[in-house]
Amino acid sequence: MSGDKRSFFSQQVERLKTFLGEAYRLLRHRGPSQIQFWFIALAVGVAAGFAALFFRKGINALQTYLYGTEDVRLLHSFAESLPWYMILIIPIGGGLVVGVILHLFTNDGRARSVADVIHGAAMNNGRVETKAGLASALASMITLGTGGSTGREGPVVHLAAVISTWVNRRILADGITGRDLLGCAVAAAVSASFNAPIAGALFALEVVLRHFAVHAFAPIVIASAAGTVINRLEFGGVTEFTLTTVNEVQFYQELPAYIILGLVSGLVAVALMKAVFWSEDVGNKIQDRFSIPRWLRPAIAGAMLGGIAIYFPHIIGVGYETTFLALDGQLLLWDAIVFAMLKTAAVAITMAGRMGGGVFSPSLMIGALTGLSFGLIATSIFPDVSGSISLYALAGMGAVAAAVLGAPISTTLIVFELTGDWQTGLAVMVAVSLSTALSTQLVARSFFLSQLERRNIHLAAGPQAYLLAMFRVSGLVRGRRDPNAADESACMSMIEEGVFLSPNATLEAAMPLFEDGRSFVPVAAKASGEGPPELVGALFHVDALKVYNRALAATAAEEHS
Repeated sequence: MSGDKRSFFSQQVERLKTFLGEAYRLLRHRGPSQIQFWFIALAVGVAAGFAALFFRKGINALQTYLYGTEDVRLLHSFAESLPWYMILIIPIGGGLVVGVILHLFTNDGRARSVADVIHGAAMNNGRVETKAGLASALASMITLGTGGSTGREGPVVHLAAVISTWVNRRILADGITGRDLLGCAVAAAVSASFNAPIAGALFALEVVLRHFAVHAFAPIVIASAAGTVINRLEFGGVTEFTLTTVNEVQFYQELPAYIILGLVSGLVAVALMKAVFWSEDVGNKIQDRFSIPRWLRPAIAGAMLGGIAIYFPHIIGVGYETTFLALDGQLLLWDAIVFAMLKTAAVAITMAGRMGGGVFSPSLMIGALTGLSFGLIATSIFPDVSGSISLYALAGMGAVAAAVLGAPISTTLIVFELTGDWQTGLAVMVAVSLSTALSTQLVARSFFLSQLERRNIHLAAGPQAYLLAMFRVSGLVRGRRDPNAADESACMSMIEEGVFLSPNATLEAAMPLFEDGRSFVPVAAKASGEGPPELVGALFHVDALKVYNRALAATAAEEHS
């Protein structure tokens, strides 16, 4: 290359570096509005898609290495030929490793999942914990690779949220931008996991962001499409489940059966959720009573799972093989009922053992088994007006999953995309709508929102409830030297009566104190010695209402923009 050409090439490289540097400075200091936000959404979608792909490949590699199977889709069939002690030892060892990871890298020994992403979207400007999130992803991969009985969608969604959080912090994204990028990452992760671009986009909107604002739709769809492309580059355009039967519903005569199936599926979904919560409470009590180290808890759960898997290896891992057998109508009635009960118990043990993983894939398996069981009974009673047994399994799969996730729209679509069967929409929608309607009357709208409710995070009631918890009294208090400060003698009288707030309290705790007509409430800090609380200032009702109203208005504007 001549000197002139080298000089020209060097100049072009320098110009490109200057341009990229200036673009990064604009992006960091002025936000993504200066550059097309859709390109950022595309980049986040690609990154989240690859994360989901590597997570899935990691699980497959672990299962192949530890169980020795060449086809992880047939894992439970292969596991039946293994020595019993291998089936027992693998989940125990996995549980030990998981326990150590979560003990070292989380503050509570709990793996992060979808509920934490929903919390981050609602109350932390689209941010989630990064160190705990990465540790949770690794722990969940080991859990699923060593026999844990949960799903991969929960860890993948949180891992994608970690990626969007990293980007949000680099570009100094505000709340709306941060939440939109979080939705992009989640959509890409779900679509890359299940080859379901439509459901991935709607899952992010319906479950995580919990609104369908127009401004969020386009970038989320772009990211979801990117995630799907990554999935198809690796696995092709095939669906997760390839059905061999033709599903036909005998309209009108058979629809009452799907209404009943929807109600049954709703009860099954509630039973699954209640089983997980009850098992977690029992696990907490046992751990406290016997002073069990938290790093040992997953290993104990692994031992219980291994004991069940010795006789019923169907519970190992995600359970796609059993789900396919149910959708294809290849199980007997008694087998379907027993497998559904055992899978419910296995999921409860895994989650209560804090081993990590999600509930979506297990709910698909339990739903398919529930639908198949119902279909076998219904078609035997009314054979002349019955369609395909597999259609009942398909409708049950969607109905239970929709009730667990609290996401009837995205779940209905993901069932169609997982199976490629779009001809049975009426039966699936009837079952999904009835199961969701029933389950929401018995739990806090979904498994994820119920999890948060158990942590005293009240997102199920909507922004009017959880926004109060976002504002601390310390940022609103009028100090003693404020020109419009409250009367100190009145404040001291209220403190003596025990009516006062800590500076660290939130408006959630403060607002009930104004219900008896008070115009202000004193704010007092704990004294350094044994003396009474020291007066800091007062929180005025009007100040609290102004902040609350502005937050409500901003939330409404975002959701309807």
